[in-house]
Amino acid sequence: MPDVVRTRIAPSPTGDPHVGTAYVALFNYAMARKHGGQFVLRIEDTDRQRSHPASERMIFEALHWLGLTWDEGPDVGGPHAPYRQSERSEVYRDHARQLVDRGAAYPCFCSRERLDALREEQRLSKGQLGYDGHCRGLDPTVARRRVAAGEEHVIRLKMPTEGSLEVADLLRGAVRFDAAQIDDQVLLKSDGFPTYHLANVVDDHLMGISHVIRAEEWLSSLPKHAQLYRAFGWEQPVFCHLPLLRNADSSKISKRKNPVSLNHYRRAGYLPEAMLNYLALMGWTMPDEREVFTLNEFVANFSLGDIRLGGPVFDLTKLGWLNGRYIRELSAEALLGRLRGDLLSDDYLLKVLPLAHERIDVLEDFIAYAGFFFTGEVAWDDAARTALVAKDRTPAETAKAFRVLLEEHLDPIPEWSAESVEAALRAFCEKAGWTAKQLFMPVRVAVTGRAATPPLFDTMAVLGKEVCRRRVRAAADLLRTMKV
Repeated sequence: MPDVVRTRIAPSPTGDPHVGTAYVALFNYAMARKHGGQFVLRIEDTDRQRSHPASERMIFEALHWLGLTWDEGPDVGGPHAPYRQSERSEVYRDHARQLVDRGAAYPCFCSRERLDALREEQRLSKGQLGYDGHCRGLDPTVARRRVAAGEEHVIRLKMPTEGSLEVADLLRGAVRFDAAQIDDQVLLKSDGFPTYHLANVVDDHLMGISHVIRAEEWLSSLPKHAQLYRAFGWEQPVFCHLPLLRNADSSKISKRKNPVSLNHYRRAGYLPEAMLNYLALMGWTMPDEREVFTLNEFVANFSLGDIRLGGPVFDLTKLGWLNGRYIRELSAEALLGRLRGDLLSDDYLLKVLPLAHERIDVLEDFIAYAGFFFTGEVAWDDAARTALVAKDRTPAETAKAFRVLLEEHLDPIPEWSAESVEAALRAFCEKAGWTAKQLFMPVRVAVTGRAATPPLFDTMAVLGKEVCRRRVRAAADLLRTMKV
């Protein structure tokens, strides 16, 4: 055990905050708190096309909602600032130069056309995919001259080409990799921005991270990261790759089969303490095997080495049962406070009321008119089912349109608003060759359960991304079962 325990969570702000991020954050938090160390939040925003400040804000809000706090990060500062990778570019460029000077990395001048042709040739021959080392043997003097002349290039890490690479993982022991199966990884892209691999290792070292606790999907990157530590002459941290959260069919948890956004669970009314309790059960068990416990109890009993390998199943039925246990332990006053905190908050009601104000004659009409703003699922009666099918389209065609609309137009929206929703729906129509009239009515019925509602885009803005996404997906599932 290192003298000082420092752990980190390093999410990418490229979408909604994921339950997998919370899962990994929880175990890093517990490790740091158990041993009196520090827990660091770092934002890995080197993907300039997909990173967005709105996603970063949602990460902060979601983790705070769960009750997880960090000692250092972009919002609280710390001795290793800045904590956004986009603000550390010169650090990475300097370290990439160090590796080239040491002969541990090299400039690669291969064009995109050459790399595409190489990949196609490897695919057709059913050979190993990956870079072939074409520029690895370039004379360093020639390479430096080409770099100085401004020729476009990337920096690649020199990986061993023979034998096996062995790296220790806390849960798996010695993990071996065939060197011949690992190509020379790009460290610095042609635009001067680092790849995940370089930035991750440099930051973990400079920030004094003692334990790299992350998801199992990064296990394949372990030999590249270990090679970077060796190339720099740095001591490696303790690596621990947590088992992936799984769907019931053992596939990796994904939004196609389960809600994965923490925003969904918050909006649906799952309690943060229940969510943390449930995530702690993913691959770990209390010494006395009880299933209900607090965050403090989890930290007090936590041991990293007790995590079980295998695929913990993210079971919504089990989560619902656990959440129900927590709800029933609340007093009526406390439950009222929870309801007023989100679903019945003044802020939310003041968004709904303007949409119903001109359409009700007595106050009790409000519940009947605006009820779909306060439920999770909506029911489609026979008339609504008919209206779900787009004009001049089949149920199957409408279902496919809903899927494309979700995945290509609604899911990527970083800041959900009436304007961004309208733009997304109109972009779908233009790309798919649909009219607005064909699309808008089925979407209206999908998200509200009825054909007569307040203005569609305003309604979707108030309902929020998670509710709209869930209902459109459910409508698509229903449409696939409908006969022409």
